[in-house]
Amino acid sequence: MSGGLEQRQWPGWQRWWADMFSKLKMEQAEGEETEKKSESGPCFPPTFSVSEIKNKQRRHSMFLKLKEEKRKQKLELKKKKKKERKALGDKAPPKEVPKTIENQRIYDETTVNPEDEEVAFDEGTDEFSAYFNRLTNPKVLITTSDRPRGRTVRFCEQLATVIPHAHVYYRRGLALKRVIPQCVSRGFTYLMVINEDRKVPNGLVLCHLPDGPTAHFKVSNVRLRKEMKRRGKDPTEHVPEVILNNFTTRLGHSIGRMFAALFPHDPQFVGRQVATFHNQRDFIFFRFHRYIFKNEKKVGIQELGPRFTLKLRSLQKGTFDSKFGEYEWVHKRHEMDSSRRKFHL
Repeated sequence: MSGGLEQRQWPGWQRWWADMFSKLKMEQAEGEETEKKSESGPCFPPTFSVSEIKNKQRRHSMFLKLKEEKRKQKLELKKKKKKERKALGDKAPPKEVPKTIENQRIYDETTVNPEDEEVAFDEGTDEFSAYFNRLTNPKVLITTSDRPRGRTVRFCEQLATVIPHAHVYYRRGLALKRVIPQCVSRGFTYLMVINEDRKVPNGLVLCHLPDGPTAHFKVSNVRLRKEMKRRGKDPTEHVPEVILNNFTTRLGHSIGRMFAALFPHDPQFVGRQVATFHNQRDFIFFRFHRYIFKNEKKVGIQELGPRFTLKLRSLQKGTFDSKFGEYEWVHKRHEMDSSRRKFHL
C-alpha cells in the first residue's frame, strides 16, 4: 500500500517543484530588469512621493537622486536649445525673458518721470534743496539708544568712517527733543540714532535738520568689518562716490535724496571708494566698496564694510516727534503687503 501511495503522490510533488522553479526564474528575470532600470535612474510609480518613504536616510538619498536627475535633464534641454539656436543663426527666435517679481511689478501711479515739471518744482523747493543747490555742507551726528552695548557702539564708529564729517556722541539719557535743538545750534544737518534690541542693532532714525523730514528704518543683517571674509583694508578719509539704485516712486525719490544729502558734493576719486544704496523689493541694501584697476580693461572690487539692510517703517514731516508728529507715510503690513508684486519705493 505504501508503495502504491508513493506512486500516486509523486506526479503532484513533481508539479509543485516545477511551479517553484518557474517562479524563481521569473523573480530572477524581474530582478535583472529592476537592476537595469536603477542604473539608468530611479523608477517610481506615477503617484509616488518621496515623502512616503519612512526611513529618513533612505528618503534623503532618494531626494538627492531625484534632484540630480532633474538637474541633468535641465542641462540636456539647455544644450539642445543652444545647438538649435546655433544651427538657426540669425533666424533663431529671441530668448525668453524669465518672469521675476521685479518685472511683474504692479505699476505705481507715483512712479517718477524725469521730465515731469511738477516733480522738478517739488524737488527744487523741498527740505533738501539747500544741499543740492550747494548752500549747505553735510555734518552728521551719530548717537545710540540709552546704554548701548559693544556691538552697537562699534557699528556707530564704523558708520562714522563711511560718512565724512560724522561725529559719534553718547546719548547719556537725553531725550531726542532736547538733543535736536543742540544739534541745530552747532550746525549739524543730520541726526542719526541707532537703536538696539538684545545687544543687536535693529532700528535707525534719520532726522534731517533743521526742518525734517524724519525717517524710521528697521535694520537687519548687520555685518561688521571683523565678521566679513575677504574684506579689504580699512577705508581712507577720502570722500566716497554715492550710488542710489532703483528709487523710482515719489517716496523712493525722497528717501534717495535723504541718503544723498548725507555725503559731501564732490567725491574724491583718488580714494576709489563707493557707497551704494540699492533698493530691491523695498529692502535697501547698503554696501561699501573700493574698486581696483587690475589693468586697462579689468576692474575688481573689494568690500570694506560694514554692510546692513534697511526697511522703511515711516516717514514723518518735520523733526522727530513721536506724540504729535504728522506722518507722510507709514508702513501698514496687513493693508500694504497684500500682494507680493506691489512695491512702494
